[in-house]
Amino acid sequence: MLPHLRKIFVSGIREHNCRLFSVSGSASSARKGLVLGVYEKEKDGDGLLFTEAAASFDRSVSGKLSEMLSVSGPPLKKGKSRMFYGLHQDFSSVAVVGLGKKEAGVCAKENWDNCKENIRAAVSVGCRQLQDLEIPQVEVDPCGDGQSAAEGAVLGLFEYDELKSKKKTRVTPQLHGSVDTAAWEKGLLYGEGQNLARRLMEAPANHVTPTVFAETIEQKLSPFSDRVIVHKRPLSWIESEQMGAFLSVSKGSEEPPVFLELHYTGNPGSSQAPLVLVGKGITFDSGGISLKPSSGMDAMRADMGGAATVCSAIVTAAALKLPINIIGLTPLCENMPSGKANKPGDVVRAKNGKTIQVDNTDAEGRLILADALCYAHSFNPRAIVNAATLTGAMDVALGSAAAGVFSNSDWLWNQLHKASVITGDRVWRMPLFQHYTKQVTESALADLNNIGKYSRSGGACTAAAFLQEFVTAKHWAHLDIAGVMTNKDEVPYLRKGMSGRPTRTLIEFAAVLAAES
Repeated sequence: MLPHLRKIFVSGIREHNCRLFSVSGSASSARKGLVLGVYEKEKDGDGLLFTEAAASFDRSVSGKLSEMLSVSGPPLKKGKSRMFYGLHQDFSSVAVVGLGKKEAGVCAKENWDNCKENIRAAVSVGCRQLQDLEIPQVEVDPCGDGQSAAEGAVLGLFEYDELKSKKKTRVTPQLHGSVDTAAWEKGLLYGEGQNLARRLMEAPANHVTPTVFAETIEQKLSPFSDRVIVHKRPLSWIESEQMGAFLSVSKGSEEPPVFLELHYTGNPGSSQAPLVLVGKGITFDSGGISLKPSSGMDAMRADMGGAATVCSAIVTAAALKLPINIIGLTPLCENMPSGKANKPGDVVRAKNGKTIQVDNTDAEGRLILADALCYAHSFNPRAIVNAATLTGAMDVALGSAAAGVFSNSDWLWNQLHKASVITGDRVWRMPLFQHYTKQVTESALADLNNIGKYSRSGGACTAAAFLQEFVTAKHWAHLDIAGVMTNKDEVPYLRKGMSGRPTRTLIEFAAVLAAES
């Protein structure tokens, strides 16, 4: 990649995210918008159930808001909105959004908090409507949960248009009133963390090479240099570490590989072992010699979704000053066909000495993760969590409803699950039976085969079983995030495109561990 293009991308992210991880400052404009919430009536005959902020606003305009809502149509349903103009001199437009039932809470069937999800969805709808009116400054009702409201605003407004001539109006969401300030600021950081992952995943592969990815994360972490150390390990270091599986994938590309190693020390005096997060960083996956079909191959620019979510979670942890020590490991490279690329039937040796028969070069993610997982053990970790857009089989199994989690630890699974209920970015436990291990350990030429003996059957499970062959830690979890890589319309507060999931769940997981420490 040309140096000037690299500078354009890194500076573009800096410009677009100029307030990333900053909660101060305000946009100055004569036109301001306001998002207010209203709950569904508990029973017929009830009056309007406003949030505290909406009720206060209604009083300030002598009941005009409630009057207009009553005559403008049926009661607002969950996730729906209605726009009003000229109600208040400070706000040219007011979007009233439906929050659903006031007493909604954690739903055991859905495995999330309905109230939080309703707020995120409703606030995002109101903010987008005001953005369509080209209103650059929007105040948002905290709706009883400032963090969820901030997440809905930030996530709902995001759209990747860096490379387009015509861009959407940049909107600065701000808290309406002074209640819930700390929660609002926390929600901004969570949302902006996921948006960083979305931006990295959405950007074209010729703009985000392994080198540019590493430089971008280094730049994002630069404000926290007193607590963060960044190592961009070059090819020579990877070779010295005998990461033969990783090298076998990277050698097919002209782009040099990078092993990005991040050390966040949020609790320097702690004797607690670090949490290690590992992310798959294939910045473009053609499939290699086992070439993918051309249709949809462009989406493989996001095959570094694991690395993007892991690194964004660490950037956010640093911004939040979480009192926990985290190490991030992301092997970065491209998977390309060439005269130097892996060939089906090749045998390579991983860092721990195990040999691997590569029968499908498009099952490359598990190869680079194998070496990274081996290296992760050198830090005597408290737990290892890896994230990867690993298998299409995971998408077939769960779709975009949840990321699949394979874990050897009930404790670790429970921690991840609890975090996902709070964030609404769900996870679901999958099996690690010996049934699957046998399918990857029976190989004609080597210790392991990189695909299951029955090919596509249980593909997500055999991939996880393969990774487990490189894990000796008592607490390890593999998140297969292939099914949640993109969003069409499933998550209402995310626009169509790369999702950045499950960044917020990883952040919340780290925050809970930090609090327990």
